[in-house]
Amino acid sequence: MPGSEFDDDTAVRPAGESGGRRRYAATVTGRWSIADFPNGGYLLAIGARAMAETLAPHRDPFSVTGHFLSPPVEGPIAVEVEPVRRGRTLSTATASLRQDDQERLRMLASYGDLSVVGGPETVTAPPPDLPAPVDCFRGRVRFPGGVPVSNAERFETLIHPDDIGWAHGRPSGQAQVRAWVRFADGREPDPLALLLVVDALPPAVFNLGVSGWVPTLEMTVHVRAVPTPGWLRVTAHTRNLAGGYLEEDAEVWDSADRLVAQSRQLARRTDR
Repeated sequence: MPGSEFDDDTAVRPAGESGGRRRYAATVTGRWSIADFPNGGYLLAIGARAMAETLAPHRDPFSVTGHFLSPPVEGPIAVEVEPVRRGRTLSTATASLRQDDQERLRMLASYGDLSVVGGPETVTAPPPDLPAPVDCFRGRVRFPGGVPVSNAERFETLIHPDDIGWAHGRPSGQAQVRAWVRFADGREPDPLALLLVVDALPPAVFNLGVSGWVPTLEMTVHVRAVPTPGWLRVTAHTRNLAGGYLEEDAEVWDSADRLVAQSRQLARRTDR
């Protein structure tokens, strides 16, 4: 969608090449943040867009892993992409995102062309059990403690009524969140956007009564198919919270009932 917030805020500009590495310039905006911290999926999408430019015609992310090394801030960010291998069906590259002489994010990803993927399909995972959108929680939520979430304003998110109790001081006791999700400005989903969508919901551990900031330390996303237009159904859950560290698994299903993305991230609960 021309002029969409997501496309504008993940845009990259060529900034030279040296030693086989391509450099890009981008800008981290405050429209995809939790408090003052940019969303992890948003940062992945910036790096992933630069990698798609470098690895063309393999422009679709198949597997993307990011290690978050230091908290970024709003403003210019430099992306350096190094191709590792160019194959007939898959190409691989690394990317480094830097601000103020500090590396903020290191990525490793494989790209291909999802439009030509074929073969047998067997999916035993069921789509998330969600009421109709009209019966889900509609509205903006703030994180525990009143933390502002500009990232939430970029989406229309309709949360399962059983999974929103934490926002009213009544956590369900089950670390899961299920929701209908789409961009608020009408942009339709595509493979690149799925890197952000997997990280778009409130942390599932809020339903255990956990509060505070839950920054991502590492996240891997597998993109399985090009999503069809319309609502996405997203589910996230945590099965292990120990020593302040937790994993969160997410799945994204499109309007054709296909599993189009999966992710796992390691995160840490902290007061700030």
